[in-house]
Amino acid sequence: MTLEIRPHGRVGAEVLGIDLARSLSGEEFAAVRRAFAEHGVIFFRDQSIDEAQHIAFARRWGAININRFFAAHPAYPEIALVVKEPDQQHNIGGGWHTDHSYDFEPALGSILAARELPPEGGATAFASMYAAYDGLPERLKARIEGRRAVHSARHVFGSKAALYEAAQDTRGDGSRAGRIGNAAAADVLDDPVHPVVIVHPLSGKRAIYVNPGFTLHIQGLDAAESADLLAELYAHCQKPEFQEDFHWRDGSIAFWDNRATWHYAYNDYHGHRREMHRITIEGVALEDHAG
Repeated sequence: MTLEIRPHGRVGAEVLGIDLARSLSGEEFAAVRRAFAEHGVIFFRDQSIDEAQHIAFARRWGAININRFFAAHPAYPEIALVVKEPDQQHNIGGGWHTDHSYDFEPALGSILAARELPPEGGATAFASMYAAYDGLPERLKARIEGRRAVHSARHVFGSKAALYEAAQDTRGDGSRAGRIGNAAAADVLDDPVHPVVIVHPLSGKRAIYVNPGFTLHIQGLDAAESADLLAELYAHCQKPEFQEDFHWRDGSIAFWDNRATWHYAYNDYHGHRREMHRITIEGVALEDHAG
């Protein structure tokens, strides 16, 4: 089959005619890389890859981030398990966010492979921060130009966080594969500062780089003014015209750019199990690209 890049509604693109179980040629990888940079998230269908092939594809992009907070695959520590059991009410990723903005060098992206899916539900929404920036009113662009924001993991993964408490094993035996752990690691993290608007290191496009999950406040503003500005930005970024849902099937893989997109995992499949395998790839310091 011939490799084809097909837009996926308003956000992202599907990459057709490619088999991730084999090593991609240089030409194929270059085409996939261009699509990733241009669209912010790319999707692959009808793939049949094992854990080792998942890791091999991720390593083509860069060093792998070993997740500090999610349970690791027992045989492949590079793979973080994103699991919701039938009796759990809370899911991982059930709110708009971008992964690893709490790191000083935020992750390039995450490659998520479906391993066990509920009979229905469990889609993931993506929002383009390229499109959201392009659609900003000029007055709002002016307000955020040159601004920087503080990001943190403590309020999400730390020992006092509601998500941490909710995600623990209800039986208390620590056996739930997808639970969130290692709160002590979050408690001692320093909070990085990133530009509110970045020039993307791969595409050169401008993108909004704050998110409801991990951004605390905007520097140089008092608490109320920062909260109001972030609320206005978030309301703008969540407009339907900047969003698209991805509906998972067996063999589906999504690879999103954490510098160009937000995502949101729907929690609409209670009573069913969902297991996803995620590999996250290290990125670069975004201030080097701000302008």
